[in-house]
Amino acid sequence: IAVLQIVKESQQQHGLRHGDFQRYRGYCSRRLRRLRKTLNFKMGNRHKFTGKKVTEEILSDNRYLLLILMDAERAWSYAMQLKQEANTEPRKRFHLLSRLRKAVKHAEELERLCESNRVDAKTKLEAQAYMAYLTGMLRFEHQEWKAAMEAFNKCKTIYEKLANAFTEEQAVLYNQRVEEISPNIRYCAYNIGDQSAMNELMQMRLRSGGTEGLLAEKLEALITQTRAKQAATMSEVEWRGRTVPVKIDKVRIFLLGLADNEAAIVQAENEETKERLFESLLSECRDAIQAVREDLKPDQKQREHSLESDSGKVSNIQYLHSYLTYIKLSTAIKRNESMAKSLQKALLQQQRSEEDGKRTPRPQDLIRLYDIILQNLVELTQLPGLEEDKNFQKEIGLKTLVYKAYRCFFIAQSYVLVKKWSEALVLYERVLKYACEVQSGAGAYTNSLKELPDVQDLITQVNAEKYSLQAAAILDANDTHETESPSQVKDGKPLSERFETFCLDPSLVSKQVSLVHFPPGFQPIPCKPLFFDLALNHVAFPPLEDKVEQKAKSGLTGYIKGIFGFKS
Repeated sequence: IAVLQIVKESQQQHGLRHGDFQRYRGYCSRRLRRLRKTLNFKMGNRHKFTGKKVTEEILSDNRYLLLILMDAERAWSYAMQLKQEANTEPRKRFHLLSRLRKAVKHAEELERLCESNRVDAKTKLEAQAYMAYLTGMLRFEHQEWKAAMEAFNKCKTIYEKLANAFTEEQAVLYNQRVEEISPNIRYCAYNIGDQSAMNELMQMRLRSGGTEGLLAEKLEALITQTRAKQAATMSEVEWRGRTVPVKIDKVRIFLLGLADNEAAIVQAENEETKERLFESLLSECRDAIQAVREDLKPDQKQREHSLESDSGKVSNIQYLHSYLTYIKLSTAIKRNESMAKSLQKALLQQQRSEEDGKRTPRPQDLIRLYDIILQNLVELTQLPGLEEDKNFQKEIGLKTLVYKAYRCFFIAQSYVLVKKWSEALVLYERVLKYACEVQSGAGAYTNSLKELPDVQDLITQVNAEKYSLQAAAILDANDTHETESPSQVKDGKPLSERFETFCLDPSLVSKQVSLVHFPPGFQPIPCKPLFFDLALNHVAFPPLEDKVEQKAKSGLTGYIKGIFGFKS
């Protein structure tokens, strides 16, 4: 049987692509039940358990080997599930070690059965490599670094030989397993005493590029564990002439890996890898800031007393929070600047991108990035503990001028695209003003401005753009005069209203030709006349008193006459 191929296909199809070990464990249990039923190899009945073992005598079908392989995989997947849960429930680590021992026991049984003459040489080697891999995982969890390293090296050697013995298509799986094992080997070497192993782990993460999945997660976990071991010796950090004690483990781990992460970003080969490393660094920084913020809450009540006693000097935990916030904002500025550089390169290749049919980057995209950078710089000036640091404030002010100059430059570029020449010219003058201010005030801050874009290059580019803009404005004015000749003027009237005037109108041969106004506009019409009877007021009607009956007399006499029927 192809042990590694069966294992990898089962894992990828049943949960491990997303790190769902519980789903994979359920799959292993169901497959075991199906295999036992097919082979009629049941462990008793529903009333009584009768244990059975696979022996060489009954090894007539390769599915008997699959039974033991699935047993080992089920125990291993349960152990990995418990490893995830042990981050919040440490007691589950004991159960994790128990399940790993069970997986190693099943792997030993698989290796023993594969020594039979009925099994081919490839299966024997794969069973030995599988056994070595699980043994290395068990020793790794027990922190027996030397034994774990020997087991992993044995597994790596077998898979490398198998990869060389078969075609490239079959060798892909073996090479992938070797890549998975390599970080564990380097971590074991580091714990044994090899100090160069940490650098190799960083290089492995860098080579993995923008990939995600179990390998990238394993590398991050191993690097974090290595830094956690180094963090035990770190007790304080110095920034801008002040030493601050660091008592939080998460902050120690982050500060230890800061230099390595920045070096990895510089060495990144492509923008995708660089962006992933920036995001990873910012995520770690946010976690460290959150840990400091939790310790900062009880310190808020004592801060007023410390401010009075220390003459305005902030507490150590508050200063550490400012330092981490400074790192986060500075990293965000570097990331946005890196994105701006890549967009500028894309703008230079704009013509080729249009031919390819892709979306063309615009100056407005760069304006948005520089707006975010300027907002980050404003937040830097407001950090607690740095309000009185004149050098820091001056340095941030110069950086702000540099990014304002670039922002104005790209705003001017956007105005050029819509042919607003005067606005663009005013903005170019503003760019030169900002650039001259930076050059005049950058005497003592040359070292801090090295990482920023070069202002002199911007001045040269602006001067060239100004001449191009003036020439384009003159040409555009000439074109405007030419288009205003009487033979080409179009006043927007439909054809039915300009029969007496000749003009060149290309729209007459198009699908949207304007012949008449439709729907037609409203026009006033006379309304229906109203008739008034004015003669009625001058008519004299005849008297009608003789035809109208006089009203009957009322009172008591009339009432009595009415009762008895006497009427007048």
